[in-house]
Amino acid sequence: MFSLGSSHRFYLHQGHCDMRKSFDGLCGLVSSGMQRNPTSGEVFVFLNRSRTHIKLLHWESGGFVLYYKRLESGTFSTPNNELGTELQWSDLVLMVEGIQVMKSVQKKRYSLY
Repeated sequence: MFSLGSSHRFYLHQGHCDMRKSFDGLCGLVSSGMQRNPTSGEVFVFLNRSRTHIKLLHWESGGFVLYYKRLESGTFSTPNNELGTELQWSDLVLMVEGIQVMKSVQKKRYSLY
C-alpha cells in the first residue's frame, strides 16, 4: 500500500545516483554516504545525473519499498535548500510534479519549537 505523506521525513541524496542500483545498493548509499539508518522509516530521495529519473527508498514494517519515476521529457528541479538536507513534503511534491516556484514568501507563523 502506498503510504508516503507529510508525516515522514525526506532526505535528498547529495550528488547523482546510478539508477541501476536497487534496494541493497541504495541502502549502502544511505548508510555510508548519508550517514543515516535505512530502516529508520525515513524516505530517501535519489536523482540521476541528468535529473530525469527519481527513486524514493522507504522502510515499512514488512520491508523496503522503492518508488521510481522516469520522465519522458524535462527534468526534475531540486529545491533551493542544500542537497543532503531534509526536504519538506511540499518540496518533494513540487519536485515530482514538475512545479518550480520562482519566488515565494513564507509568512511568520507561531511555532512551539
